[in-house]
Amino acid sequence: MSERYETIAFDIADRVATLTLNRPERLNSFNETMHQEVRDALARVQAGRAAGEVRVLLLTGAGRGFCAGQDLSDRTVAADGQAPDLGASVEKHYKPLVTTLRGLELPVICAVNGVAAGAGANLALACDLVFAARSASFIQAFCKLGLIPDTGGTWVLPRLLGPARALGLALLGDKVTAEQAEAWGMIWKCVDDEALLPTVRALAAQLADGPTFGFAQTKKAIWGSSTRDFDAQLDLERDLMRACGRSHDYREGVAAFMEKRAPQFRGE
Repeated sequence: MSERYETIAFDIADRVATLTLNRPERLNSFNETMHQEVRDALARVQAGRAAGEVRVLLLTGAGRGFCAGQDLSDRTVAADGQAPDLGASVEKHYKPLVTTLRGLELPVICAVNGVAAGAGANLALACDLVFAARSASFIQAFCKLGLIPDTGGTWVLPRLLGPARALGLALLGDKVTAEQAEAWGMIWKCVDDEALLPTVRALAAQLADGPTFGFAQTKKAIWGSSTRDFDAQLDLERDLMRACGRSHDYREGVAAFMEKRAPQFRGE
């Protein structure tokens, strides 16, 4: 199943939803239309997950770049001639974008096929598993414009890299290569350019066949762990383990193990 959009491509096949940012002439930077279309596509992912039709989301970009962040030519000037309210843009667009991605109860894989700059870099880092082509790069470009990293950048960067590297990237705007990002633990894996999409599609198929109910509980536990103390995290593990133990996937996994056969997980 595929949907027709102006700035993105979206399709669902074999329980994998693929969302491709598709403004290659603008390095897939966000304008108002793209924000609206991505929001609609993610709503379709959520509906598909509820119906059992979507079990993995793959996010990537068309052309030579993943996403250059906000399209600055799309910024509007207020009626009184004042500068646009960038905080309102964050609240309206980028905050719900990353919170929706984080909240999806299924694995989200990002394939970074070129430059990921500004909000584009932090959009990628909001995904669960990030693969990058060897020619790809990540740039916290906000400092070049007198801005701060948004789209969750000030939260995720120090947790991935520590405050020293997070501040270095945010204040200097240095380019991080895909190989360096992997070495720093910023992303999951760097792969050769020609292997990027075959690699992530194979992984998406593998995850779509897996116990996605358990994957969703794992996401809840790990993404929220930094906001809890140790005892609270142990309590959450207890509660989520109880929920997993009552799931069809757990029963099927045990039965398949005992019967020496491949499990047939349903994600419930």
